Amino acid sequence: MQGDIHFISGLPRAGSTLLSAILRQNPRFRAGMTGPVGSLVDAMLRSMSMSNETSIFITDAQRKALLQGIFSSYYADVPKGDVVFDTNRNWCTRLPLLTELFPRAKVICCVRDVPWILDSVERLIRKNKFQPSGIFNFEPGGTVYSRVDGLAAPNGMVGFAWNALREAFCGEQADCLLALTYETLTSRPQQAIAAVYDFIGEKPFAHDFDNIEFDAEEFDRRLGTPGLHKVGRRVESPGRKTVLPGDLWRKYENDAFWRDPARNPNKVRVV
Repeated sequence: MQGDIHFISGLPRAGSTLLSAILRQNPRFRAGMTGPVGSLVDAMLRSMSMSNETSIFITDAQRKALLQGIFSSYYADVPKGDVVFDTNRNWCTRLPLLTELFPRAKVICCVRDVPWILDSVERLIRKNKFQPSGIFNFEPGGTVYSRVDGLAAPNGMVGFAWNALREAFCGEQADCLLALTYETLTSRPQQAIAAVYDFIGEKPFAHDFDNIEFDAEEFDRRLGTPGLHKVGRRVESPGRKTVLPGDLWRKYENDAFWRDPARNPNKVRVV
């Protein structure tokens, strides 16, 4: 790649799209919602595994070069000296690979209290009452309890990301992580972005937090979930009551492990 690369990962509905929308105001930065690179990497890894009988002819050096080639090909138009932020929740599970491919890369992990994440998804489902969501395989049935159980399951949208984040926090590559809380990003965006710039070693840039632009309307429409990646024009902290029943809220209210030093053994920086 001609430019540098960093990664955005972490929990869903935790500000990754907002973070990208802010960062892309910098003309040297390329950032967006979850893209295809993570899926391409997984597909390449499968193709180079022993499930392919001809993979015995592929060396690890070639595997590394092929994987790097995915990034360099996809971001071939990024000028030298510019910076790419590739977003994917899977990156937290790929830290040994990413640090081997890009030793200088950092991973910004967006985090948010789990009950508010679940609340955010449930609000979208209720708002789009005429369109079953792809999040739940376009099934129109179910209750808030079944939906939350599905989201929080080990392979669910929230459960998988939570487990991946926990793995990253406890892994050997934890020093490349920065945990950026949704609360800081939405209530103190200047502090949040300053921390990101400091972490990746870039010079400060004057961002406009009152004029944010991002559009993924067509993607969200095809997923049957309009508004999934909608970003308000102004960065602000949403003030509201939860739509979750109290027992569901209490079930997940202690899952913000990043706030507990005892559950952050590698002392990942939390902003």
